[in-house]
Amino acid sequence: MSKPDDHEDITVIYTDGACSGNPGPGGWGAYFQWGGHEKEMYGSEKETTNNRMELMAAIQALEALKRPMKVVLYTDSSYVRNGIMSWMAGWKRNGWINSQKQPVKNADLWRRLDAAAARHDVEWRWVRGHAGDPGNERADRLAVKGRDEARVAAAGRR
Repeated sequence: MSKPDDHEDITVIYTDGACSGNPGPGGWGAYFQWGGHEKEMYGSEKETTNNRMELMAAIQALEALKRPMKVVLYTDSSYVRNGIMSWMAGWKRNGWINSQKQPVKNADLWRRLDAAAARHDVEWRWVRGHAGDPGNERADRLAVKGRDEARVAAAGRR
């Protein structure tokens, strides 16, 4: 495939999650590029896990697209990439039970990600986190911003 940002009909998305404590206050971020345009979005949850925030970043990004699109989605989460590309077919086949005969963790979000991804033609790519990739670094900053807002909100309730 040629470089995705060379084509206006392809949306490139970088996603990331962040959490203080596991569980604890968390945030997710998504950075979009398409046809010379950019968009950022982020959010937070007061009590969550890093894996849930990684999943939520991809879910929110794909759900934000207004029409079916060709997408190249970068994640630094092996959990998200392996789950969507390798594990999910077996989970679905086995009624959302994993290979250890236990319910799949975060099945609510995996189902939501499955539905969001089904609307699009998604190419899932892994990128090493905190290694200088500009898109990944931007998504990380957004996730940290969400996490920090959740942390401040949690502190205000004490």
